[in-house]
Amino acid sequence: MIKNVLLAFIPIFVAVDAIGVLPLFVGLTEGVKKKEKSRIILQSMVTAMCLAVGFIFLGKAVFNLMGITLGDFMVAGGSILFYIAVADIRGPGKGSQYANQELGAVPLGTPLIVGPAVLTTSLIIIGEYGLTATLTSVLVNILLAGVILSLSDVIIKILGKAGSRALSKVTNLLLAAIAVMLIRKGIIQIFHL
Repeated sequence: MIKNVLLAFIPIFVAVDAIGVLPLFVGLTEGVKKKEKSRIILQSMVTAMCLAVGFIFLGKAVFNLMGITLGDFMVAGGSILFYIAVADIRGPGKGSQYANQELGAVPLGTPLIVGPAVLTTSLIIIGEYGLTATLTSVLVNILLAGVILSLSDVIIKILGKAGSRALSKVTNLLLAAIAVMLIRKGIIQIFHL
């Protein structure tokens, strides 16, 4: 059991990519107070957990019922992420316009922490390592992502205000690039069916 959890943990860790999400989080939450940032982190973890667990139990059935492929899912998720990135790039640069409402749910909880990569990987490793090992590894990885995001204040102190603004714009560009990658992979998957 422990061996299966460890074997399932590694691909999920790579798919969650909490270290890669950290600069996006810092840029998106520029100027947000510590208490609000904690709420956003909690919201992102709850969203990610609900989505991951729900998808592990219902994903294949819902996709089959609705005729949705993983490629379709990737294109849709990438499109939404691209819209968010462009809106933030065009914005006034005072942090994310989503910070006070849904930033924790979208884009942090999904598709950044738990997106198509995590969902696809989860479906694959259930067959290899079992349901319990998959669920455990997904939940531990989401908690680990929350801990990493909680340490973001240290990074903001190191960068300063100007560095934070610059990081915000660069990370929104990175967010747009991640969105394009999701759309590209989704299109490739759609045409290989």
